[in-house]
Amino acid sequence: MTQLNDSEGRLGLVLARHAVEAAVHGTRPFSGDKLPPVFSEPRGVFVTLTRDGELRGCIGLPYPVAPLEQAIIEAGRSAALQDPRFPPVTPEELDRIRVELTVLTMPEPITGSSSARSDAVQVGRHGLIIRGLGTSGLLLPQVATEYGWNATEFLDQACRKAGLPRGCWRRPDVEVSLFEGQIFHE
Repeated sequence: MTQLNDSEGRLGLVLARHAVEAAVHGTRPFSGDKLPPVFSEPRGVFVTLTRDGELRGCIGLPYPVAPLEQAIIEAGRSAALQDPRFPPVTPEELDRIRVELTVLTMPEPITGSSSARSDAVQVGRHGLIIRGLGTSGLLLPQVATEYGWNATEFLDQACRKAGLPRGCWRRPDVEVSLFEGQIFHE
């Protein structure tokens, strides 16, 4: 998977911002007829919204199930209106909302001994998906850095996000996948 260049990243941010605003105002987002070819490639993506430096919404598609353009629009709409942790974003908030776009690589399961999984995690580079025992949880690569976690703490927090006990990442019946994210900020 090729990375987006700076111009494509800025364009992705504009698309995400427009999707958020269209969702909040109940209008249709614009169609990107003139977007570069990378926006037609299936990609995983997350849109994160902050207001005054605090998380306000974060939703995405971790796997490349839709073209990048469509994934950004869906993630932007969902982050604005459907994050269950927050009420929907209101029109009055839009000027204070900042948008972050994270374009993901394909998640890959960590192979080898389940007890040695922490050795495979590079804080600041990898994001995590924990899946098992009927649930799953995901943390973006930037989260561990923001909180100052080491690899073990990051894995434990991903378990917590999935509603599982800390340390469950050591269980052989729990899958841990790594991915990387290319991050663009407004």
